[in-house]
Amino acid sequence: MALLNFRKRDTVETAVPPEMAAFLQGYSIEVMPRTAEKVEDFRALLAPGTRVYIAHIDGTPIEDMTATARRLADDGFRVMPHFPARIIKDRAMLADWIARYQGEAGVDQALLLAGGVAAPHGAFDSSMQLMDTGLFDKAGFKRLHVAGHPEGNKDIDPDGGMKAVEDALRWKQAFSERTDAHMALATQFAFDADPIIKWVEDLSAAGITLPVHIGIAGPAKLQTLIKFAIACGVGPSLKVLQKRAMDVTKLLLPYEPTEVLSKLAAHKAAHPDFNIKQVHFFPLGGITSTATWAIENGGTGTAPAAAVAS
Repeated sequence: MALLNFRKRDTVETAVPPEMAAFLQGYSIEVMPRTAEKVEDFRALLAPGTRVYIAHIDGTPIEDMTATARRLADDGFRVMPHFPARIIKDRAMLADWIARYQGEAGVDQALLLAGGVAAPHGAFDSSMQLMDTGLFDKAGFKRLHVAGHPEGNKDIDPDGGMKAVEDALRWKQAFSERTDAHMALATQFAFDADPIIKWVEDLSAAGITLPVHIGIAGPAKLQTLIKFAIACGVGPSLKVLQKRAMDVTKLLLPYEPTEVLSKLAAHKAAHPDFNIKQVHFFPLGGITSTATWAIENGGTGTAPAAAVAS
């Protein structure tokens, strides 16, 4: 018989389904320097070894980024800073950022993405261009994650299609096969399991085998999530939030990702080869509430040995 974890809801304890607890093993979470400053002690919230992404928003000084990386590394977490191509002016700036992260925080992994600005600040427009510099390989980075978009990305495919996104994924798949970097797709958040399942299965059918770390929004006010979903271009699954907003009994209750994760976890349990390997949380309602929810639902950010290469 499977051992059950238990989660508390007020004074009631309910069993956590074992497939949910298994699905949440090795989860990662994202912070920004300004949100990290509000957390007194990350060690009280996250298990040792949890992978923590540091989002780099345009205008954030690199000094703030590296200070946050150093703090998290000193606390025993695996630090993965963002490298947004469109805010990196040239090769020299990229090399400087890499050297700073390594020298100040021992960083050897990165999330490479185009970035959320419309016009590039300099020479780079895409994560592929960053990889092509060879600077991460030269610096000995062991892990490079790239962005995934289960519902498409209108910055890449303005017509709402998927062709350019899929072409980029094929390029990244080929890059992973000709290098020794551990790679994975860290995806935008979504709220509906069905489009996610279809997207992951379509990738596998197309020969894209990069492990998927599925982006999930943590607990937050419904209005907050709708605002972020619209700003980030989340498509079909936005309807899940809009439908919830029409139910006055749920409108004032905080959203929790229980439904979407339960369905994904059940699908993974029934199909072990399903290529979602880990969950990545966007703590849109706060780091504390997201980390607490993950723990209450059986998760731990400490990746099992078998998942370290995922």
